[in-house]
Amino acid sequence: MVKVIELGAKNTILNNYIAELRNVEVQGDRMRFRKNLERIGELIAYEISKTLDYETVSVTTPLGEKEMNIVVDQPVLATIMRAGLPLHQGFLNVFDKADNAFIAAYRKYDKNEDFEIRIEYYSAANIDGRVLMLVDPMLATGSSLVQCLDGLLHDEMKPKKLHLVAVIASAEGVDYVKKKLSKYDATLWVGNIDDELTAKAYIVPGLGDAGDLAYGEKE
Repeated sequence: MVKVIELGAKNTILNNYIAELRNVEVQGDRMRFRKNLERIGELIAYEISKTLDYETVSVTTPLGEKEMNIVVDQPVLATIMRAGLPLHQGFLNVFDKADNAFIAAYRKYDKNEDFEIRIEYYSAANIDGRVLMLVDPMLATGSSLVQCLDGLLHDEMKPKKLHLVAVIASAEGVDYVKKKLSKYDATLWVGNIDDELTAKAYIVPGLGDAGDLAYGEKE
């Protein structure tokens, strides 16, 4: 079952950063765009950290001992290049001892402007029995996220818990992910959910192409 949490539905500083991502007068600053994605990653990672397993350890200070609750197992952080890199960095700033996974995926368009998702590269740590966090800024149709996850979890590899993260998602994409990934113990963490999806599978109002805004337009 996939649980959906829309963090931006409540008053939170997260919405300030998402508003700047969306704003055409601000998003032209690539460095700020990337930094906002990174800060959003840090905030969502903090929220997810509350759900992890902890253990009590004794820490020696210069003046004595203190028992502290710390995360038992470091997660595996996965992202889809290239748009996902700044968001992934935000997560890595929080889970600084985590293992990582990277996926190269893109939309391949035909002459009729229809497209399919092509995946050309995986590099991943062992995921079996571990907490997996797959982060990508935009969840449009949901098909690329599902395909990338299927590729990561080959040979019946199964995570202990699955966290899916998107800054902005379409309602259609959320429904697709809930349907296709219902077999997993999963939570979908979303900043904002938008209602519309264009014929070319762009979220409306969305923010545009996150990869282009972060790193420049593709040829």
